[in-house]
This record gives sequence, structure tokens and C-alpha cells, in this order.
Amino acid sequence: MKQARILMGMPITVEIVDATATGAAIEKVYAYFASVEQTFSTYKDTSEISRINAGLLTLQNASAEMRTVFALAEETKQRTDGYFDIRCPDGSIDPSGLVKGWAILHAAKILERDGFRNYYVEAGGDIQVRGHSADGDDWSIGIRNPFSPEQIIKIVTLVDRGMATSGTYLRGQHIYNPHAPHAPLTEIVSITVIGPDVYEADRFATAAFAMGRKGIAFIERLKGFEAYMVDASGIATMTGGFSSFVRDHAAMDR
Repeated sequence: MKQARILMGMPITVEIVDATATGAAIEKVYAYFASVEQTFSTYKDTSEISRINAGLLTLQNASAEMRTVFALAEETKQRTDGYFDIRCPDGSIDPSGLVKGWAILHAAKILERDGFRNYYVEAGGDIQVRGHSADGDDWSIGIRNPFSPEQIIKIVTLVDRGMATSGTYLRGQHIYNPHAPHAPLTEIVSITVIGPDVYEADRFATAAFAMGRKGIAFIERLKGFEAYMVDASGIATMTGGFSSFVRDHAAMDR
């Protein structure tokens, strides 16, 4: 059973392979994503994060989920040497670089608690998988060519893992380097990170992109993570263990 909808300003796809899958199970997941949007969307004036930014709500009086995300963001800032920061150059707070992966992981946990063991949850290109696909194989996921997004340049296979991509090729300069907040990020155009879950992959992909070319070395040092980076000249570099996930090989690699 598979559905795709637009929520949180992006396409969200949920697929449950188990024979016990029901429409109600998928509805529960989408209801959760809708609640996340109501809490964390910076585009909704009534969301908690918008009210915090407007000075109408304090963090102490915000929801437990908001306080958790702020705490996780601070922990991520420390883990990444300050390259991940939810405080924007204009002083506002935007936790979306962490919330998307966090929400996908929690949506997957909803399916887990309901007894499902084979599923796929994807939001805006970030993915959490469990078990196997409908054909009984590992989940097969394509990485887009940032210079021609309709083209797939790598296919990876995953089981019980998460994958996230950060880049400027679709949304422009929406990521910034907190150490040089007004300088555009031009060294690389995308970095895809595979991690133990999508939350971990997402937050570190965002930080690694902000680091530029040295982001791939940052991921290389993280135990249990692999990455595939494409720089502005179209040259791809991967971490030492990334090839173990790859189903194909492309001429861009070095």
C-alpha cells in the first residue's frame, strides 16, 4: 500500500509492504506530519515556531516537541563545530534543517509501533526504510544529478537505514554557513548522507553541506555514516565505505 501527498511544503510518500497494511495506518502517519507542520512551519503565522519568532510564545511555554527540537539543535551545533545552527542570520529561528529528518523518523516509529516491518517513508528526498521492498529485495533509492535532476547518477540499496541529501540545486541558497553567514555556498552542489536513521543523516548532511568541500571529511570521521558529494565542477567524491551501498557506478566518481 502506497500513498503520496503534499504536506510541510513537500511531497511525502508512505509505502507499507506488509500484508496487514491498512489505509488507517497510512492516515495516522499523515496526521502526524500535519501536526508537525502546524507546530514547526515558518510559513504559517499560527505555528508555534512563528509565534516564538514573533515574540508571542516563549520556549518555556511551548510544546514538549518544540523544547525537544531546540535541545537536539543545540546538541547538533556542538557536534558539528557550530556548522549547524537553527538561528538564522536575521536572528529568527528556523529548525527545518533538523525537523524534517526528525519527523520522518518519528513517522517510521508510528509504523513500527503498529507492527509493520517493511516500509518506506520519504519527505522531500529524505528517506527512512525498514525491511524489504515489495519485490523482497533491499530498498533501491536513486541519487539525482544536481546538474540535471531528472537523471539518476547513483543507485543505492538500503535496509533499516536513513538517507538524506542537502544541496542548492533545487531550492537555491537556503543553507548557510554560520561561521560566514552572508557568503553564498558555492564549493559543492549536493551531499548525500547514509546513516543509522534519517534523523542522523539529515542533520549531519545539512552541517556537512555548510562546511563545503571539507564536509565529506567530516562525514568520513563519523562512525556508521557514509556520504557522496558532488562539487561545483561536477566531480563526485565518496567516503570510504559508500561503495558498499552502491548498485551502479558512474563516470563522475573519483
